[in-house]
Amino acid sequence: HARSLSYREEAKRVLPGGVSSSWQSWPPHPIYVRRGLGSLIWDIDGNEYVDLHNGYGVMVMGHAHPKVVEAVRRRVQEGTHFAQPTEEALPVAENLAERYRLPQWRFGNSGTEATLDACRISRALTGRKKILKIEGTYHGHHDSLMVSVFPDQEKAGPRDHPASVPQTLGLPQEFVDLVLNVPFNDLEAAKRAFAEHPGEFACMIVEPAMTNCGLVLPDAGYLAGLKELCHADGSLLVFDEVKTGFTLAWGGAIEAFGVVPDLVCLAKALGAGLPCGAIGGTEEAMGMVIRGELDQQGTFNGNPLTMAAAKANLLDVLTPAAYARFDELNALLANCDEVCAKHGLPANVKFLGAKGSVEFRREPIHEYRDLWDIDDRVPQLAWLWQLNRGVFKSPGSKWESWTTSIVHSDDDVQRYVDNLEEFAATVTNPPA
Repeated sequence: HARSLSYREEAKRVLPGGVSSSWQSWPPHPIYVRRGLGSLIWDIDGNEYVDLHNGYGVMVMGHAHPKVVEAVRRRVQEGTHFAQPTEEALPVAENLAERYRLPQWRFGNSGTEATLDACRISRALTGRKKILKIEGTYHGHHDSLMVSVFPDQEKAGPRDHPASVPQTLGLPQEFVDLVLNVPFNDLEAAKRAFAEHPGEFACMIVEPAMTNCGLVLPDAGYLAGLKELCHADGSLLVFDEVKTGFTLAWGGAIEAFGVVPDLVCLAKALGAGLPCGAIGGTEEAMGMVIRGELDQQGTFNGNPLTMAAAKANLLDVLTPAAYARFDELNALLANCDEVCAKHGLPANVKFLGAKGSVEFRREPIHEYRDLWDIDDRVPQLAWLWQLNRGVFKSPGSKWESWTTSIVHSDDDVQRYVDNLEEFAATVTNPPA
């Protein structure tokens, strides 16, 4: 990575850390990517990788998919921005309504914008200020939700009443005080929070499957139970499907788990690599926006270039039939369990749709605090091991799951399994 190292020093002159987002500066140094095609990417040093990072789960359709490329090329020639409605948004919204079983949609430009809109809509509709979230989940970098994202053990407080810990400097305490946290997969904890704060929550926002702790699936009945609690209290249930949308299933977590929330937030894979977000909801939840009592706005909302990419992506690429490919890939990735058992590596494997993870812990992660049992050095070494053997995964593997794509080959994912076996054999039986 000689060129990446030298280029970082050049970029530092005008880009803090040499990068455009702090999370791009994962140690030991950033990897500057030049191009991607299908399931592969190449860095500026010319190294080739099987991409299981996929831009934090965005590129489930593969890099530079011909149908998306052609749709973007046609739209560029006709103009890329007017800050006016164009015809491309309607078919995208209709497809989202079918996938996610919610009738009303508005667009934005990121997952952060979508969850911000969800908080504002919920507060406006209920007249309440507080928000209930899950400890250990990230919902974007706006002030309303940057609380207890990755709280340190010494600051997190007791499990039955987790502390609200600011994730960042510059976050006013007033915002922190409006957010309460409960553990994932604990319906009794959520019930207790509603009982202790009756009529105070505007909404409860939850990733229906946690994706910052590997991949943590909900217990049977958990999501339905949350919906009952929210509605009994007069608050809204919000699903953050920024990562799970278009990846767990054709209809995201709503299809996978059969629970329809009041509002759902989408982004990432929606735009096929172009910045795009969306919020969908019931007629009641979106009522103030429908009636013009609350503005949901943005200069680039429904941008025609983004909508053209999203339309091709949803209608022509990520079709229902395409999702069978993930089952085929997961059948190969399931061998990771056998690899870990064979070498006595304390780990377990989980996957659903395009998402999956190897967790370096004997028992599956059930909630955020289970991460505290994992030695940080092991997933960091596993990430470097894969990187140096041609498989690019999301940095921070203790938290991030992999994402496959519909164009990954059997050999692509087998490479990951083979690398894992070499890793497991080495760390459990290191050379003298």
